[in-house]
Amino acid sequence: MAGLSTAEKEGRPPSIFKADIESLRARLSQSTTKDVHELYSLIFNGSMPRPFAKELDRSQFYMHYINTCLERDIQQLTNVGKLNEFSTFLAFCAARTAQEVNYGDILTTPTVRAWISILQRSGVITLLAPYYNTTSNRLIKRPKLYFMDTGLAAYLTRWQSAETLEAGAMDGAFLETYVVTEIMKSYAHGGRQPNLSYYREIDKNFDSLTRFGLEVQNGLIMCLCDELIPANRSNWYCPISLV
Repeated sequence: MAGLSTAEKEGRPPSIFKADIESLRARLSQSTTKDVHELYSLIFNGSMPRPFAKELDRSQFYMHYINTCLERDIQQLTNVGKLNEFSTFLAFCAARTAQEVNYGDILTTPTVRAWISILQRSGVITLLAPYYNTTSNRLIKRPKLYFMDTGLAAYLTRWQSAETLEAGAMDGAFLETYVVTEIMKSYAHGGRQPNLSYYREIDKNFDSLTRFGLEVQNGLIMCLCDELIPANRSNWYCPISLV
């Protein structure tokens, strides 16, 4: 089940997120400004169409989704016999959204690799490839894992409310996940395949940026401002609301 983008929920016309200033100004005129509490409410409630359209209980929906739809699909595709192990693995992945994938942390077994592949094909997670070239040994070369629905990730990691998530240890990871997946959804809803990657040097602490702003694409720092603000000659602060 594909998730709704924030633009779809707000009734905005579909458009691919682009980093040029003219495109961003056009998005700004159509977007609704959100404060930090409104953003984490969106993140906590997730993007699944059914709870949004029918105002279903969020927890009951996700419990049903995992116990029936998701586990059924995985079982049909891989003949999984130990669904309890799969549920544990799913929660393990949710706790690592916006983190680099280190297979050494999750056992390099054929089953685990098959589950990750199935979760990708089912649209539950996406792996964002790193940008690197052969001339530098200072760049991270592992992909980053993102849950495509932040509500599902929050349910699996047992956050009880948007307020506790906002104040919790994973606030930055969930905010990063929201920004990245909303950009990816803008491509999908625009009928195009996203060609995105992330850049990080080995000795740089990327997570330290997520509290104040998140660098996305060249020249943009996504943050909780209300309008486009020039940071210097080549970089701009961009409202997260624009995704």
